Amino acid sequence: MHVSRRLLFASACWEVARPRTALNAGHLLIRLTNPAMAFDLRSATDWLHCHNTVRQALAEVLGAGRCTVMFAHQWHPIGAAIGEPEAESSTPTFHVFGRWDAEPVTPGEQLRLPVQRRVPAAAEELSEYDGGLRTALRRLAVARPAEPVPPVEGTLPELTARTPNFKAGAHHTVLAPALPPAPGGPGLTPGHLLALAAAVEGLAARPGVTGLSCVVPEPGPGGLEVHAMGRSAGESRNPMQEFLDLPKVSQALL
Repeated sequence: MHVSRRLLFASACWEVARPRTALNAGHLLIRLTNPAMAFDLRSATDWLHCHNTVRQALAEVLGAGRCTVMFAHQWHPIGAAIGEPEAESSTPTFHVFGRWDAEPVTPGEQLRLPVQRRVPAAAEELSEYDGGLRTALRRLAVARPAEPVPPVEGTLPELTARTPNFKAGAHHTVLAPALPPAPGGPGLTPGHLLALAAAVEGLAARPGVTGLSCVVPEPGPGGLEVHAMGRSAGESRNPMQEFLDLPKVSQALL
């Protein structure tokens, strides 16, 4: 069942909304308010604020202790779209999936199905939670306001880019900060996001790649990792379908 997209919270550059086709009650969107807005330090700082606030709100309302983020770059799901949430619009959008122990259906169970066979969360179920999420998001945003936009630095934080031992498709790359954030430290910074954005742009420019499907599982002991799968309209196999079968993903997403 498709419902109208519902705005839950708006910040300076990004907004948090319930998608039109929510795969479960923990499925939210972080969308750019103005598609023409550049992804710079101001936007990156605000994205981190929205993401952290969303995680806290999902924990309060649903008991979600883990989150997975999915996004596409220069790519829209086509055909059965196995492994991918439906595209909401051409506006830059991140799908956030909160995970909790009592969830009646997991994102992975839904994403393994062709898009035509998925059963979205019922509007009544979503309405039950959305009021609490909206209240929590607004309260948390006031209690923990966004950090000041940091000064522009000459160089971006260093990243690593590696080919995983178990690949999903021919163009599967794992991006990660070269130095994982120290325990109790500031964690991921706006500079890290800008470095990741630049790396994603570079991966999309490779021969045989027209776009990317990206998944960010809940960070483990080694820190954050972005799995970027190269996509093309003429691909013979869907790398996202293969990605769902990887052992690491079964723990984080399924």
